Amino acid sequence: MRHAHRPARAAPRLALGPIARDHAESVRASVRLSAGQDAVLRAVERCRTGALGGHVEVCEACGHRATRFHSCRNRHCPTCQAIAQHRWLEKRRERLLETPYFHCVFTVPDALRAPFQAHPRLMFDTFFDAVRHTLLTFARDPAHLGALPAVTAVLHTWTRELLFHPHIHAIVSAGGWSEPTNAWVPSHRRFLFPVKAMAKVLRGTMREAILAAAQRGELVLDATTEPLVRRALFESRWIVYAKPPFGSVDDVFAYLGRYTHRVGISNGRLLAYDGSTVSFATKFGTSISLDAREFLRRFLRHTLPSRFHKIRHFGLASSSHIRLGTLERARTALAPNRPPPAPATRPPATTAELLLALTGFDLRRCGHCGEQALLAAPLDTSLGTDVRGLDSS
Repeated sequence: MRHAHRPARAAPRLALGPIARDHAESVRASVRLSAGQDAVLRAVERCRTGALGGHVEVCEACGHRATRFHSCRNRHCPTCQAIAQHRWLEKRRERLLETPYFHCVFTVPDALRAPFQAHPRLMFDTFFDAVRHTLLTFARDPAHLGALPAVTAVLHTWTRELLFHPHIHAIVSAGGWSEPTNAWVPSHRRFLFPVKAMAKVLRGTMREAILAAAQRGELVLDATTEPLVRRALFESRWIVYAKPPFGSVDDVFAYLGRYTHRVGISNGRLLAYDGSTVSFATKFGTSISLDAREFLRRFLRHTLPSRFHKIRHFGLASSSHIRLGTLERARTALAPNRPPPAPATRPPATTAELLLALTGFDLRRCGHCGEQALLAAPLDTSLGTDVRGLDSS
């Protein structure tokens, strides 16, 4: 699809970077940040400033010059996700099948927030394993499906108010592959698995794993937290929600585009910033205002452990079943007349090409005269690289 020419595209009115630059040192002085949180804050603070270097764009047609500073590319930075998200999605098209998909949401009780925050890697891994076990246990049961579905799961840790609220979104194929019969087994058109029963299995799986981790000494619970955690594991009602299936594979693809690379706050949700208070959109047209330091503290609360995979594939969508050819056999059974994929005829798109396709903004076109005549020249860093006041022009 071709886009109409737009000489320049205005940057978002508000962004996280300036807020971080104004209050980062104050946050560091008032809160004990983990190494990971400090790294995220530093990345956002320096994103698209002279601290990360850059280049000068010079237009051959009119002589106009503009400074462009580099992005931090941190996965928690809301300014740096669009291109990474698009590249990820293009690589994941191969995992989608020509069948409806259900959207399931798995949530843990509020009483487990403390151990999740104190032991994030252990608890997030445990949560993913429990969701995988729950879905595949029901899927393998002949009373429900008796086949192996394709599952893609995404961890989110926030509410719209940036409060800590870990939950996993999973898209699950409406059916699965039966190895004994070498055939695709469809699920009920409007129903996947009983959600109350799934919630009980999820709770039982989490209970077994958490108690085992506590016994091994990997999970430490204090005198205040332990009774709350035990009540959550033995008495509380857990919530599993299953939405009706998506209408098409394109709908699934659009959903993944909205959820996979989302971070706690997007620049588009920022409504106002006066130097001390940040206002941002929440739900249903409402908004919330926070002291800038509290806003940054809430944002940093959602920093994931280093190299942690917040997107995981189970069942047919797992790498092992792709290597074994199981996913391809299921794809052929669902669409026997589907032509084989065309071989790649060109290298992957460059950042400039992707940005043009996604937004219509041409990095090679001069924002002053509109001619496609920009050349990049080295940035003169002789004036230093202090992060303050060096946003791209």
